[in-house]
This record gives sequence, structure tokens and C-alpha cells, in this order.
Amino acid sequence: MARLALNKSSLARETSQLAEYRRFLPSLELKRLQIMAERAKARERAAKLDAAYETEFDTLSHALPMLANRNVPLEGLVSLKTVVKGEQNLSGTILPTLDHIEVETQPYSRLARPHWVDPYVKGMKDLLRLKIERDIAKERIERLIEAEAVISRRVNLFEKVLIPQAEKNIKKIRMALADAERDAVVRAKISKRKTAARAAEGRMAEL
Repeated sequence: MARLALNKSSLARETSQLAEYRRFLPSLELKRLQIMAERAKARERAAKLDAAYETEFDTLSHALPMLANRNVPLEGLVSLKTVVKGEQNLSGTILPTLDHIEVETQPYSRLARPHWVDPYVKGMKDLLRLKIERDIAKERIERLIEAEAVISRRVNLFEKVLIPQAEKNIKKIRMALADAERDAVVRAKISKRKTAARAAEGRMAEL
């Protein structure tokens, strides 16, 4: 670490840095509050999607106990065709969004399959959509947690390191300058007394 210069130029630099730190800190705090609020919303949405998924799954299982019948082929009837994700910029944090989802249903003969295959297909399509929405909600939470941790570290850096150090440096420089100013005044007074004494001696010698 460079040695602190105890002069007016260094004082001006430290004072300017302290002012900049104090201006920047509130914006960091606001950013952290925004991230925390969005994280709370994301957790609430994820919980609702979890509940909706479990409810849909249980409803489908209870309504269609005949799913246990392995003689009716169901594999490949419903599949995920397209998922288009977007992005949301929240105070510099990029969060995923769901722009579009397309679930594909393979054609099947309604005469060759039992009547309950139709509600099965609908239920599976709903489950796939809920799963994708739930995954994105959880990804948002993870990114928000990471962003909050980064911002918290920056806030702590300003609050506990940069601002206190700048204040300490300013106090040290001001004390040094005040001491130097007092020393200069004392030296000036001593020099003035010596000059007056020499002048008096000169006048006495002329007599």
C-alpha cells in the first residue's frame, strides 16, 4: 500500500473520494433492496408453481388410476417442442423469463385408445408447462441470491473499509497540516524575535 502523503493535495484527493463513496453507497443500498424485493416475489411465485404442479399431478393420478395399465402405450404422446426464454434486466442483474413454450402432441386414434387418454394428454401438457415455469422461477431465485451476495459484499466494502479508511486518512492529514501550520507560526515568531534582537543589537552598537 502506498504511503499516505500528508499534504493539501492528498487531503483534496481523499475528500473527493470520500464524497464519491458516500454518493455511491445509497445507490448500492437501493439496488440491494430491489434485489431482495424481487427475490421475495420469485420465491412466492416458485412456491405457488410448486403447489400447482403437485396439485395437478395428484389430480391426474387420482382421476386416472388406469395409468397403471401398461397395455396402453403412452410414451411419446406428449413432448416439449419449443421453449423460448427471454431476459429481464433488474438493476444490472439478468434474470430469465419465459417468452414462449410449445408442447407437442403426437397424433393418435381416439378409436384405438381408451377415452381416458384425452384427459391424460391434457394433464401432461399442463404438467410440462408448469415444470418449465417452475424451473425458470427457481433459476431466477438462484441468480437473485447470487446478485444480493455480490451487492452485500460491495456495501460492506464501502461501509466497513473504504469510507472509514478515507475518514481516517482525512483526519490524519488535517492533524498533520494543523501541526505543520502551528510549527510554521512558532518558527515565524522565533525568527521575528531573533530579527528584532539583531536589529536592537545593531542599534546599540551604533551608539
